[in-house]
Order: sequence, then structure tokens, then C-alpha cells
Amino acid sequence: MRIAQVAPLTEAVPPKLYGGTERVVYWLTEELVALGHEVTLFASGDSSTSAKLEAMWPRALRLDGSIRDANALHMAMLERVRQRADTFDFLHFHLDYYPFSLFARQPTPFLTTLHGRLDLPEHQPTFDTFCDAPVVSISNAQRRPLPQANWITTIHHGLPENLLVPKPVKPSYLAFLGRIAPEKRIDRAIRIAEQCGIPLKVAAKIDRADRDYYDEEIRPMMASPNVEYIGEISDADKSEFLSGAIALLVPIDWPEPFGLVMIEAMACGTPVLAFRHGSVSEIIDEGITGAIVDTVDEAVWMLPRVIALDRHAVRRQFEQRFSSARMATDYVALYRSLLDQASISKRDTVAPLPRPVSEKKPNGHGLHGDRTRRAAETDGPI
Repeated sequence: MRIAQVAPLTEAVPPKLYGGTERVVYWLTEELVALGHEVTLFASGDSSTSAKLEAMWPRALRLDGSIRDANALHMAMLERVRQRADTFDFLHFHLDYYPFSLFARQPTPFLTTLHGRLDLPEHQPTFDTFCDAPVVSISNAQRRPLPQANWITTIHHGLPENLLVPKPVKPSYLAFLGRIAPEKRIDRAIRIAEQCGIPLKVAAKIDRADRDYYDEEIRPMMASPNVEYIGEISDADKSEFLSGAIALLVPIDWPEPFGLVMIEAMACGTPVLAFRHGSVSEIIDEGITGAIVDTVDEAVWMLPRVIALDRHAVRRQFEQRFSSARMATDYVALYRSLLDQASISKRDTVAPLPRPVSEKKPNGHGLHGDRTRRAAETDGPI
């Protein structure tokens, strides 16, 4: 198949540091190429890919201080994809609702994987308006606020089996990985670690929007001798960091759509202790890869049981459920299904030629008169 993957321009594909969506797009694209598909990746110019790269801007927007209106560049990229749409068999977008209006008006089959939270009030009128746009969820929990959306299926994320692997180190600390923000609740992680008397290592970025939160609420807590702040780390550092952890803490307080850090830990054989929000219950197999709790006190109580889990079993469960090869296979099956549906729809909207007059019934309608009339009445854009 000739497939277009359309990524956000915010981060490079793959991102140099933090960036969940662009990382997933990279893994999916590489797997599709390995399966023999002809893939074009629309992304920033500093991206790296085995596919053909179509660069809309030379550099990831988060790293380009000259950019003040990211929407302008994303709109230009969408138009470039539309102009080339008929050269592809399938279009796969990772840009939230931005493609809906434009690409519903052209014939090439498309879908959008929604990567973010969908529980905000402004999402309701958007998905009321575009209730026919085909969308994929990354967890069943993600789709709950929008039952009116045209959900095709849920496809959980996956990462390459050998990207992160267990390292031969002795686990000795609790880990927090990702981003310091109010919804990530690192304050809970610090409290759990202190109550258990176990060191906590924090590998996380601080966005500009969260700087005040960090300075006012978290920085004083990070001054504890029990906490070590490492900063933002790359994939190359994660195997060592996660393998050295007795458990990964995911004390979130928001409807996390997926949570890549959980499967990254599992890839290293590290069990996960997470709070019951969003996709957590879909990703963690309790008693195998971790535990799910509702309070800090419950987390403290459960931690010894999590630490005692078989790390080899954690890794095996990751391999069975969360590889990028499985993810790509799921998407290819979906592409083919939607292509077949589009082909059937196209045939059904083409009116057959009228029969010769001699073959018409006395009432003026041929053998297929009703079918022809129905097709003509419904003929329109595919």
C-alpha cells in the first residue's frame, strides 16, 4: 500500500527527548516500511525515517524559537497532503480534529488516531459536527467522553521489542518518568517514596506552562534528600534508568489516554504502581505487571507486593501485548478494511447504464430501475 503518515510538527519524528505522539508515529512508520509498504512521512525536516520524508518546516517547532503561530504551518501541511492525496491509497493523520473538514471532502480513505485527552467541553460541538470522521482511540477509556464520535476501533500503542531492554543492574530506587505537571502528580510520588523510606529518582521535563507550578509547589518538595532530579532523558538512557528502579510510580490525576511510560517500564521488566485513571486499567495486568491504587496510603501498602513481582514475567507480558509489530499489524488490517469499505461504497454510488428500451417493463422501469433510481438519488462525493 501507498500510505501517508501525517505527524505533528511540534517535535521531530522521533523526538530528541520528550514527545509521545511523534515517538509512536516513528515506530509505526518504521514497522510499515519493514512490512513492505510504500510510506511517506509528513513531519518536520529534522525527522529521521526509513520512509520518504516530506518536510513542511526545517525544524521541530518546540525547538524553533522563531515560531509564534504553529497552526499556520500545520494548516499549510494539510493542504500539501490534500494536493497529493490521490497519489496514496490511504492517509493516516495524527493531528487531532484538524483534518476532518478538509479530508471528508476528498475520495482517498483516511483516518485519524486521536492521541490526546477528549474530556474538555469544547470537544463536544466539534465531534457533534464531525460525527462521521473515522477515528481510532488509543484506549477504550479515551473514547468515553465522546460516544457520538465515529470510533472505528481501539489500537493500543506499542514500541520496538529491543528499544528498551532489562539491564543487569540491581534495582534500588523508585522512578518517576515523563513530565512534571499538575495532572501527573509528582507530589504523590514524593510522598509515597518518603513514607516507604525508598529513594526516588525523577527523570522528567518541565514545560514552560508548568514552570510556576514547579517553582511554587514542587521545587520545595524536591529539596528532600530522598529525591534526586535527573531531568529530561532520551530513549538511550531509559533502559538503564528503568532497570535500576524497583518500580515505576504513575500517580496521575487525569484521564491519561494511554501512558507510554508504563509500557516502557514493562519493556525493562520493571513493575508499575499506578493510580486508577484513564487507560491504566487497560494497560496494567494486576498481579503480573503491577498494581492499581486509589490513594497514597493504598500505594504505600501495595508497594511491597509490586516489588515482589517477577520481572521476567513483566517483560514477557510486554512482548505479548505492547510491541510495535503488533501495533502495525493492527493498523494494516484496519487500513485494508476501510479500503474495502470505500471500494464497495464507490461501486454502490455509481449508477448502472439504462437498459435498452426493448428490455424495459411495460411500466417504464427496467429490471434494475429501482436500483438505478436509488443510486442516482444518493450519488455524490465519496
